[in-house]
Amino acid sequence: MIKEEYSSTENDITSAQIEHLEAVDSWGGASHSVSYVYRPATKEQLYEIFNLAQRSGRTVGLRGGGQSYGDAAMNSENILLDMRRMNRVLAWDPMTGIVRVEPGVTISQLWQYILEDGWWPPVVTGTSYTTIGGCAGMNVHGKNAYQVGPIGDHILEFDMMLLSGETITCSRQDNSDLFFAAIGGFGMLGIFTSITMQMKRVYSGYLDVFTQTQNNLDGMFEYFETYVDSSDYIVGWIDAFAKGSALGRGDVHRANYLPPGADLAPSQSLRLDNQHLSPNMFGVMPRSIVWLFMRPFMNNLGTSLVNRAKQISGYFGGSRQYRQTHAAFHFLLDYVPDWKNAYGSGGLIQYQPFIPKETAHDAFADILRLCQRRGILNYLTVFKRHRPDEFLMRHGLDGYSMAMDFRVTDARREPIEKLAFEMDEIVLAAGGRFYLAKDSTLRPAVAEAYLGKATIEKFKAVKRKYDPQDLLQTDLWRRIFADL
Repeated sequence: MIKEEYSSTENDITSAQIEHLEAVDSWGGASHSVSYVYRPATKEQLYEIFNLAQRSGRTVGLRGGGQSYGDAAMNSENILLDMRRMNRVLAWDPMTGIVRVEPGVTISQLWQYILEDGWWPPVVTGTSYTTIGGCAGMNVHGKNAYQVGPIGDHILEFDMMLLSGETITCSRQDNSDLFFAAIGGFGMLGIFTSITMQMKRVYSGYLDVFTQTQNNLDGMFEYFETYVDSSDYIVGWIDAFAKGSALGRGDVHRANYLPPGADLAPSQSLRLDNQHLSPNMFGVMPRSIVWLFMRPFMNNLGTSLVNRAKQISGYFGGSRQYRQTHAAFHFLLDYVPDWKNAYGSGGLIQYQPFIPKETAHDAFADILRLCQRRGILNYLTVFKRHRPDEFLMRHGLDGYSMAMDFRVTDARREPIEKLAFEMDEIVLAAGGRFYLAKDSTLRPAVAEAYLGKATIEKFKAVKRKYDPQDLLQTDLWRRIFADL
């Protein structure tokens, strides 16, 4: 079908492409577009689509699991490649833990493929539905970013197909300019056709998990700094409604892998049957409908009441220790299918700044107070620790991030964008950075301020070298970088 489109006249091409016209939304549901969506399964089909794009004068954007909150995986009125059909595990060595996969393999597919051999992906996102190609393109991080860095730190090499049809193998030694720019390069340099990674050896299907309530932001930071060297994972949840001496209060979960011998029956705990989430909550309520019960609380009053109840429960419950499966601990966003629907038809915008440890406390306190003054509070706030990485378009640094979900309505959209602009100034003044996988509001001047002109020009030079026709584009690229 694709070959027939390419060999036809220009009018015929346009007519055939209309069959591929689809509505495409951001994962957050606050951005909408229409694109010509293709679903290639082979490199040959990719090359045919490249030719079609050149013939029809359209750009090409990439989309993996469609989990980016903003417009990073959207290419309005142009071609969009849904990569999920390129989803084979190409090679797996259970002795060394080295795996080679196609870009459409999801985190879910990967961990289920390797876990029973005693391995786990070294970095996973809060949902298991992200693809490895998308994770590499955004250089995603997890709850252990401060220990192991982003996913790019565990990629040994990759094959990248250029729009010329040439495939290049890249590593830290070979074609290193493309290696360090494409990981975190948000799909603007070429298309991953295979990715080779090192997995993490585990000796049990369980983690030792510890939870504790913190009374304010001081306690949150103190807890993280106390346990950062002795924990494999740490993540915090902050109540954005708390004020005064309780500003920044919330819960912290930290976890550690079990050492060899601690699990008396690892062959059982590593079985996939013992990892999967039950389809029901509390044994009776289908998880697929839970978001319906969440929706009435997705407002300032409802969320503040839920947060207050959670705080009281944590206060009386004290510190807790228990064992939890890897899947249950990591993929909290998968606990409630389609939970984002609870925000309503307007969706959500997430704002996630990364701030150095020296300035993070005051900057996050200023951001929380600013949101309260503007009356635009976020309903989910996730707090993480990070470390720097070596990639060109990095977001990581020696510090903290605070991801905040803002419910979007027609009345709130413009105020949220203005609030984001105000928060940008706080982040820049604190020496912070931003995360393109989550971004919906970043402006070119802000990107230039935190990345620096030299970094952006170096990235564009790599793009001119490997994509000289500038065929690879997305809405995010045009919004932020095209005119810099």
